[in-house]
Amino acid sequence: MSAERRIALVTGGRSGERDRSLITGEAVRESLVRQHLAHVVLDPTDKDFTDRVRETDVAFLAIAGQWAEDGKLQGLLDSLSVPYTGSGVLASAMAMHKPTAKTLVLAGGVTVLPHIPLRGHGDPLEAAQDCVAELGLPVILKPASEGGSIGMRVFRDLNSLATTLTHDTRGGEWFIEPFKEGTAVTCGVLEKDGALMTLPPLETVPTTADFYDYKAKRNPAGHRYRCPAKLSDAALATISHSAVRAHQVLNCAGYSRSDFLVSEAGDVYWLELNTLPGLSPGGNLATMAKASGISYDDLIRTVLASVHTDGYRP
Repeated sequence: MSAERRIALVTGGRSGERDRSLITGEAVRESLVRQHLAHVVLDPTDKDFTDRVRETDVAFLAIAGQWAEDGKLQGLLDSLSVPYTGSGVLASAMAMHKPTAKTLVLAGGVTVLPHIPLRGHGDPLEAAQDCVAELGLPVILKPASEGGSIGMRVFRDLNSLATTLTHDTRGGEWFIEPFKEGTAVTCGVLEKDGALMTLPPLETVPTTADFYDYKAKRNPAGHRYRCPAKLSDAALATISHSAVRAHQVLNCAGYSRSDFLVSEAGDVYWLELNTLPGLSPGGNLATMAKASGISYDDLIRTVLASVHTDGYRP
């Protein structure tokens, strides 16, 4: 990308991941400065955002969560004819709605955990009983359209699950999966020179919680990384293949990051895909890129180089 093109660095937003977005935005801004790339920092919550972003040549989406990673921001930029980093409207929307993503990725041949959707209707105790009868215990409750592990909770008994379904899930869409002990692994997919490449899978070890929850993600002392992950060759190969397959099935573009659970028995389960993974220098994607010999600034250049500029895309 030539230095003459003006980049809109889009960060902030109004999702529950605003803080993560701002961290990513600042890291990307510093990289753009180092690379002498002209840019302006914009926040979608600013009243003049639409007028200002249409004056730029390309938008770098250093942002995450609802109203940002779910296709809504992408639709606005498409309407304004502003090219942007990452996936299009359809891919963003499908990936953000986790039950939909799981259904599609499963149809694409990737192994996922079973799940039961909940939409805040019906009798909570009956819903809890049905979930436990089908999935067993423990189970994990997740919002259907959130990122960063926001709102996720593990339940090891029927009564606590029923109580939560009674008081905490009205007005929203949730789903329940079995909670399995195992290893949390993530794998980045990067479009580089027109081809997809997988980054070395990264293992996350929580140190302050039973699983890699919201607090563990936000607290540097709450987790530690191993990259490449210390897993069998077969598990690593399955993870890499599944990350690319999920990227393709969901019609993603530019880059993505898929999260997995590797059970104690060695089974690999795809959990979800992030179409705009965080880009802090010490974060998952940058750590995986570094392990594969890609510097942080090269990662930012690679993301910019993959921007879709030719014709309509869904």
